[in-house]
Amino acid sequence: MPELVPATPQLLRRVSAGAVLDFMRASAAVTVTDVMAATGLTRATTIAVCEDLVRRGWLRELENQREFGGYQKGRPARRFELNGRAGVVLGMDIGYSKVTAVVSDLRGRTLGRSSRPFQAGDVGSRERIAFIDAVAMAALSSAGTDPQQVLAVCAGVAAPVDRHGEVVATQEFWGLFDLGLRPALKAARGWTVLLENDANLAALGDRWQGAAAGIDDVVVILASERLGSGIVEGGRLVHGTRGSAGELAYLNLVEGVGDTYGIAHLARTWAAEALATTAPTALREFQHGRVEAEQVFAAAAQGDAVALGILERLADRMARVVGTVATMLNPELVVIGGGVADSAGVLLAPISERLAGFTATPARVAVSPLGDSIVTVGAVRCALDYVERNSLDLVLATPVVTE
Repeated sequence: MPELVPATPQLLRRVSAGAVLDFMRASAAVTVTDVMAATGLTRATTIAVCEDLVRRGWLRELENQREFGGYQKGRPARRFELNGRAGVVLGMDIGYSKVTAVVSDLRGRTLGRSSRPFQAGDVGSRERIAFIDAVAMAALSSAGTDPQQVLAVCAGVAAPVDRHGEVVATQEFWGLFDLGLRPALKAARGWTVLLENDANLAALGDRWQGAAAGIDDVVVILASERLGSGIVEGGRLVHGTRGSAGELAYLNLVEGVGDTYGIAHLARTWAAEALATTAPTALREFQHGRVEAEQVFAAAAQGDAVALGILERLADRMARVVGTVATMLNPELVVIGGGVADSAGVLLAPISERLAGFTATPARVAVSPLGDSIVTVGAVRCALDYVERNSLDLVLATPVVTE
């Protein structure tokens, strides 16, 4: 049995402050009674926490005004609101060939963004870190925000990350993301950097603002170039002993799947194979360049037989993938996410129809509305969670811009 952590006054203050900020993030001006109802805190504790957060700069107390022309006995209720620009967070999606950074205020609203392709080649960690730093600074510049305003950074990488924020570099590809990014950005910018697996962040992001909002048992599958998944069980993100929960390498052993290639990669590959034959297809209109998944989906929508055949193969393969996930994890919902999700809606019906043939516990299947922003949305949420948990330890800089 794990050792219980004693509920010290300092721990209680920290938990209470985090609960208040979590509620305030999604709220407008609220009263003490509103906060009490949302957090379960006593009136005395609520008032003490709100006053402390006002002193620290996290909240603002608003002037109390009676309704115009009305009459109310006693003092009007005290009202507080989040100082959403007391600081910012950075959410980053660090891929092999592209880096995206999003700047968000403390309400989770996007203030700025930058995304740049990266020619990986044989460059070392120092060059990659410099590139990541440049993308982050470009995002801050687009938001009109000073780097000193950054309270936390969360970066998603295409590799397992353990509970301590360390990349599990047991494969060559995973090792490409073992850059020493956290100490480098701490030394250069003073930023606290959290590392997390990109599919795990996709799960956090979709559960926050996507198809899985409010669902406690969900698996989100990033399905564009390679398949990877993030697991939320009982409302908590699952990591596993070394951060590898959700890795889908076992698909190499699954009949009818055999690898971890995703929808975008397979659609492109199968389209190229079809074009190498003499089969008539509208996809030949794109032969001057590489046929991408979006073009396959578009041709299928027009009734093209070759494209429809590719969609049938994709649906069969994804049904097998979802079936194995549903059998092992028994989630309420499986979400298909990533850039390909914008087109993958047409696969939902044929996937769902096939599921009963691959699992006795079929899950509901949906596509994420977040598109290729799903990882950065999750990274922003992860950074905001860190800020809320550690609000009593963070010293706010003077805001450059106020709401």
